[in-house]
Amino acid sequence: MDLLYRDAQAISTEEGVQTSPVGNDAVNVCDLPKAPVNGLAVSLERKRLQFYTVLLLADVALLLGAFLLASVIYHGLTLQNVGIKTGLLPAYLLLPIYLTVALYNGTYSRDGLSRPTRASLRMYAAMILSAAILNVIAFLAKSNAEFSRVIFVTGTLSAAIAMTLLRLAFSRWMVRHWGPNPINQLVIHAGGPKFTLPYAYHIDADEHGLSTDMDNPAQLDRLAKYLCNMDEIIVSCADEHRLAWAHVMKSTGRHAEIISEFTREIGALGVVHHPTVNVSSLLVSTGALRLRDRALKRIFDVSIASAALIVLSPLMLAVALAIKLQDNGPVFFKQRRMGRGNQFFNIYKFRSMKGGDADGTRSASKDDVRVTPLGRLIRKTSIDELPQLLNVIKGDMSLVGPRPHALGSRAGDKLFWNIDRKYWQRHNLRPGITGLAQVRGFRGATDHEKDLSNRLAADLEYLEGWSLWHDIRILFATVTVLIHHRAF
Repeated sequence: MDLLYRDAQAISTEEGVQTSPVGNDAVNVCDLPKAPVNGLAVSLERKRLQFYTVLLLADVALLLGAFLLASVIYHGLTLQNVGIKTGLLPAYLLLPIYLTVALYNGTYSRDGLSRPTRASLRMYAAMILSAAILNVIAFLAKSNAEFSRVIFVTGTLSAAIAMTLLRLAFSRWMVRHWGPNPINQLVIHAGGPKFTLPYAYHIDADEHGLSTDMDNPAQLDRLAKYLCNMDEIIVSCADEHRLAWAHVMKSTGRHAEIISEFTREIGALGVVHHPTVNVSSLLVSTGALRLRDRALKRIFDVSIASAALIVLSPLMLAVALAIKLQDNGPVFFKQRRMGRGNQFFNIYKFRSMKGGDADGTRSASKDDVRVTPLGRLIRKTSIDELPQLLNVIKGDMSLVGPRPHALGSRAGDKLFWNIDRKYWQRHNLRPGITGLAQVRGFRGATDHEKDLSNRLAADLEYLEGWSLWHDIRILFATVTVLIHHRAF
């Protein structure tokens, strides 16, 4: 797909998605286009990550090269190796400080894709600050005399100039191949002001059968397929529908905006102005984690899950064999649940019951006759959850996060999402094998609405204060609640 022009007429995929100009009347359900399995666009997030990596490595090479060139010119080409090593010493010391400051101040961010001037200013700030820190350290260590001032100043300035030229060249290359917009933007027209945002995807909600029916998980899954690979979503809807669209967007885990002139009704996080089209929108969601945090969490998940599968494989094989010998039935229980961004996935467990419950409308009770003798043991010790390590490897789940609930789960006589509309915000992150709610003892059957409210409060608290150390603490705390009086 040509990314240089991404308005309504440019959207066409092999999955059968076809758009026509925004504003047509709603079509019959039977005539709705098929939801795009892989999204309307290819993901640019991985490409941006690759760009940041290449830019960082290029900066390292330019900084070392600048100091090497300055050292050679200053000492002469016939100088012994010791002179070159002495000239490169400040570069070796400057480099880790610079990278630390640059990663912290956003030198390697989206600005490097479309705003080379701002990216260069951040790079200058990181270079100046790291040079100052290095000089302070050298002064305190009384090692200033070991540095050549000429090589240090020349190398630093040359590296900064080379990095600036690199950013200008990269920016032009990116615009030529990606277009002026380095992110995927989707505008959903749902009865609000009509406009065309340049280099963005535009779809009509009625034509594609997209709605805000939060009592219909299948409808949310359809919407999630359109949002796949999108970095930002902008919804233009009628005033009376803003609250509903805001609730849906808050559960997507993506940057989302609602076109509106009001802010208080939907608790907007801020106002975003689009001067090129003379409209303003309300920021209602930014996603739970930044790219770097999501990458860090994913690396942690895959590393720990892979190691756990290796260590626990003898136990898992023994349990699988015991289940098979018990009644010759299937080893695994598979059930559809809802994950990050409201998308369905199949969760895996060791089978612990005689019969399955596709929607989970009936929670297991203490004396549930469906639970087998072996199933009662593995449920009580949480061993039945071990196959979810495969879900973690697949990317459906995380080690730590809000537990994914069965679609038919009820608290009292109400479906979970009917108790509190904030329930859908749990889907900002991948669901977890364990979570803050579980280590606090909120698990088992939900006989009363309060049982769900307690879990929801813990899940939202986890989303608000995520950190890798928090995940580690929850994993250690989980060991103490593997055997629990409400696990049956």
